[in-house]
Amino acid sequence: MMFDRYNKMMRISSVTAAARMIVVVAIVLFRFRVVFAADCTTVTSLVSACSSFVTYGSPNPIPGSPCCVAMTSLNNLANSGDNIRTVCRCVMELISNYSPNATAISTLPGFCGVSLGFTIDPNTDCEYIDQYSKLKGG
Repeated sequence: MMFDRYNKMMRISSVTAAARMIVVVAIVLFRFRVVFAADCTTVTSLVSACSSFVTYGSPNPIPGSPCCVAMTSLNNLANSGDNIRTVCRCVMELISNYSPNATAISTLPGFCGVSLGFTIDPNTDCEYIDQYSKLKGG
């Protein structure tokens, strides 16, 4: 009987230790925000969540919609100088490839209440984005 009680306590102790470890890992990941590299496949996938609006011009994206959740994710992806430039290049490639829909693509962040840190416009030079945001204090 004493042995059973010991085993039960050890299992509880192991579960508690595992829970503590999960909490510590979550805090570390949140605190230091693991940076994921941006690539055009990811950017295209996120923008594709807005394909109905981009293709047909309706319905307008609203905050909380899958399209706006994707735009928020895109905004979060553009979290450093290197990532923002990559996201910019990918978006510029999208508007170049889908020029009839360029205006719709350029309005997505505004509908969703996010700022990607650059203007979606064919004349935007993605190489200077990080420098520009530093000049603005961003």
